Amino acid sequence: MFVERDPYHLFGLEPERVWTMADVIKLMAARCGVSADPSFRSGQDHIDVELTLDALDRFADRVKIAAAEKQRVLVATGHPTALLAVHLDLASALRRVGCEVVEAGAGWSYQASAQVGRKRRSIGYFGGVGVMAEGSALVHTHSARPMRAALASLAGEGTPMPDLVIADHGWCGGAGQAGIDAVGFADSNDPALFVGEAEGLVRVTVPLDDGIAPRHYGPMTRYLLARAGL
Repeated sequence: MFVERDPYHLFGLEPERVWTMADVIKLMAARCGVSADPSFRSGQDHIDVELTLDALDRFADRVKIAAAEKQRVLVATGHPTALLAVHLDLASALRRVGCEVVEAGAGWSYQASAQVGRKRRSIGYFGGVGVMAEGSALVHTHSARPMRAALASLAGEGTPMPDLVIADHGWCGGAGQAGIDAVGFADSNDPALFVGEAEGLVRVTVPLDDGIAPRHYGPMTRYLLARAGL
């Protein structure tokens, strides 16, 4: 679906080159450690731990710069059921060292579906982390519309753009496409941010399983914060 440029799977990015299926599989094998065999269509997926650690180091090095320079940082997640805890810890740590954690576009909403009775989705912030909500429920989204709305609200107020965005899914892709330094997390079945990094639109993409229980990210988050000096 990414190869076919399905907007839902582009995460707000507009790749410059044509990416074939073979290109994407080769890239994901190199960046994540998944099988490079295009005939491998079932069975256990694989993410290489060394590739994840390498990306985490580069991610942390960029966060360290943000902390040292007291930069403006926007933190958000399109996968709150799993990754919200990681982002909450990052936002809290950055605030402690004097960074401004930007909360832009709060309350902006859109109708996600024409389905009768479907609630509007709106931007909310929890502990400095941007999420999309339907009523009281936090929802999973690939859409870059929230990030575009957040940036538009800053522009409308005459407020400076973030120096760094820490995010995933469309929040990260939308920021990268807008020319903002963006670092993020992505699963091995979502090639968009890895392509964005390959094309220079996304600063760092960390490969991980983005759908496990939040407590399992604790060691990774502690490693990331320690590497960043937070």
